[in-house]
Amino acid sequence: MNTHQSETSGDTTTGEKKRRPYDVVLFGATGFVGMLTAEYLAAHAPKEVRWALAGRDTTKLAKLREHLAAIDPACAELPLVRADVADPESLREMAAHARVVATTVGPYLTYGQELVAACAESGTDYVDLTGEPEFVDLMYVRHDARARETGARLVHACGFDSVPHDLGVYFTVKQLPEGVPLRVDGFVRTNGQFSGGTFASALNQFGRAPQMLAAAKERRRHESRPADRKAYAPPSPPRYAGEVGAWALPLPTIDPQVVQRSARALERYGPDFRYRHYAAVRTLPMALGGTLAVGGLLAVAQLAPARRWLSGRLKPGDGPSQERRAKTWFSVRFIGEGGGKRVCTEVSGGDPGYDETAKMLAESALCLALDALPPSAGQVTTAQAMGDALLARLEAAGLVFRVASVR
Repeated sequence: MNTHQSETSGDTTTGEKKRRPYDVVLFGATGFVGMLTAEYLAAHAPKEVRWALAGRDTTKLAKLREHLAAIDPACAELPLVRADVADPESLREMAAHARVVATTVGPYLTYGQELVAACAESGTDYVDLTGEPEFVDLMYVRHDARARETGARLVHACGFDSVPHDLGVYFTVKQLPEGVPLRVDGFVRTNGQFSGGTFASALNQFGRAPQMLAAAKERRRHESRPADRKAYAPPSPPRYAGEVGAWALPLPTIDPQVVQRSARALERYGPDFRYRHYAAVRTLPMALGGTLAVGGLLAVAQLAPARRWLSGRLKPGDGPSQERRAKTWFSVRFIGEGGGKRVCTEVSGGDPGYDETAKMLAESALCLALDALPPSAGQVTTAQAMGDALLARLEAAGLVFRVASVR
């Protein structure tokens, strides 16, 4: 990843981008998480922000606009942008008129590639909710170089995958000494459910192991790494983690990859950085049951008919009631060590798969559109592109980043 190219060094200058009609365009606004993101923007976006709703069905967009006007009467005038993943020209036109495009339209491997291409070409900043490693790697190989030329910042995984983990590690590293080897372990707890989109994406990835490995290999051929530092996120076996009083099960998510990329891009992570990522489970029977369930899902996902059947159980766009979401929470504990110091930090919030994910996506888009940020372009992580600014935004929005103990 290139950490030195600024937005103004590419084809698309800051001045030209500011003259575009929209600061933020929300694509996929009528889906479940899209509607939650729209509601968040209606309630929290500064009055001066020029934002628009986008999707393929303008009738549904108009109904959503009426709903948002009950939150803020000014939303009655929100522009509606027709854009369809099956119509690449409509995506290019949308990207050319926006400073930032935020998209909830997944699975991204199926529906997201043309929009990334359009944003990279137009110098438009891009944020999504993907947790699909294959998609992220393919987008790096195909569009990182052009995005660096135009100044576009392509920021994937701006929801529960992977903001709490990427920024949580960033926050933890800042509590540790500089210039020394660092070790951080993350332990995730939640009583939340998979969203329909997340479940569909996971099933798709589980059934595409060869393609996912091939995309990762191709990325390694193109991606430069710092010569004087190293960062890695090795797979780890299940273990009992006394430091958090729980069984630690390795999580097969995109989060460790994102953290590793942030560590490679930012010198603050030190000369030798390691991250491990776990689900924290209180009891051994629950740990064994979780391991068997994931193994079974991996096995079943190899069969196309089974994948289709499972996909029908929880469809993209489906989601729980507001009452159910109000009872849902997440917590991620980080244990960081280095230079003779040991810290325990925590990131926590409410419903991770829906409400907090919508908040994270919206604040990421606003951060790129409004805040003074360190120079970056190409495919970048949330910590690399937005760091302290997004951290401050999320804390102000109600997410908790705290130091639990120092030793």
